[in-house]
Amino acid sequence: MEPKFLTLSEVAQILNISAAQTYALVRNQSLRAIKIGGRGQYRVETKELEDFIERSYESTTKFLSEHPFTNAS
Repeated sequence: MEPKFLTLSEVAQILNISAAQTYALVRNQSLRAIKIGGRGQYRVETKELEDFIERSYESTTKFLSEHPFTNAS
């Protein structure tokens, strides 16, 4: 059974980014998380991570549509 909540380190591994980048995503509210206790222990629900990835695909598609690749040869 897949875990329902992931640590920021686990999220960082999945996204292939640093733990600091993952923490920044949570702090700037790009990635929703819950705070456990008073020492800054965050957990990300797997569904929230999936939603974040989907939003990232959508924003990338929009960006690429607005900035098409042109071959400069």
